[in-house]
Amino acid sequence: MVEELDYYVGQMFDYLDTTEDPRWPGHMLSENTYIIFTSDNGGMERIPGDNITDNYPLDRGKISAMEGGTRVPLIIVGPGIDAGVQTDVMANGLDFYPTILSWTDTQKPAGHQFDGSDLAELLAADPTDPQLVKQEDGQVRDTLFWHFPNSLALESTIRIGDYKLVRNYNHLNPHNAELELYQLYKTEDGMQTRVDIEESNNLAQKMPEKAEAMNVKLTEQLEAMDASYPYYNPYFSDALPNKETVPSIQSFAKNGDVVEFFYQENGAKVVRAQLIYTLNGGEKVFDEEWFRKPASLMPSSKISATLPKGTTHYVINLIDENNFLVSYPDVDKATRNKNASPTALSVK
Repeated sequence: MVEELDYYVGQMFDYLDTTEDPRWPGHMLSENTYIIFTSDNGGMERIPGDNITDNYPLDRGKISAMEGGTRVPLIIVGPGIDAGVQTDVMANGLDFYPTILSWTDTQKPAGHQFDGSDLAELLAADPTDPQLVKQEDGQVRDTLFWHFPNSLALESTIRIGDYKLVRNYNHLNPHNAELELYQLYKTEDGMQTRVDIEESNNLAQKMPEKAEAMNVKLTEQLEAMDASYPYYNPYFSDALPNKETVPSIQSFAKNGDVVEFFYQENGAKVVRAQLIYTLNGGEKVFDEEWFRKPASLMPSSKISATLPKGTTHYVINLIDENNFLVSYPDVDKATRNKNASPTALSVK
């Protein structure tokens, strides 16, 4: 695969170097073309029954926010970019869109907010200078964060300058600390030196104030984007503290578009509720689309929610103070062969 990739990329470069640009007589296409080579995430290390790759020396890989999952190759060539320069400046795939608009002198679409930064100045002036990566407000960008609350990851991370914080949501697992802090680089006089991109030395206990400050910043970023979080499952077969104290639904009623659920607390306080609904329940597999909206906690252990117009099926979620989630009714997991709607509440 590597040999094949090398061959065809080589053919592309040869074509650009030997083909005149029809819009710019006397110049080759390579003089007017930018090329970005990158990857979407780190390599998948294993599949059931087989180890398929190794991201050494980085920790973990695809389906993780550790460096093995988020650090990927990035090579950019084009007019005005010096060849052979290696940099440790922090960049992200989100940066490509504003950078391409800048290269092509294209106006930013009205009403759009960029999540990434324009790298054109960095690449043209000095790719090793992190001060040249600016946010839309003109401030130097020194922070990026990743949120992977599902699948096997169950983590969020934030990188601020030389340091990276990892927040593990499944910290009841004795193998996972709630917070991990790593110094990836050491910056002195504008020069970066690699320290621990392997994420092998957790500094959270040695630097608790820094870990907590970065954790607060991570929370601010996640709340600003209305992020979703993982919850504990009270039906998990192994022991989990407080899973026996989860609330339960006692009854429910529907009056027009308003649904009311009455619950009982069994030791743990209900802190919020969610209405999960679909507008196309019962359609063929893979066509169902489910949405979420907050439900209101009322006095007397009551939850109230208004069904959006067109709702066909719905479920109520209760989240307790110990971060356990209880659904009513218990909904079968959607699979390749079935939808979730048959076990949800039907509007009809």
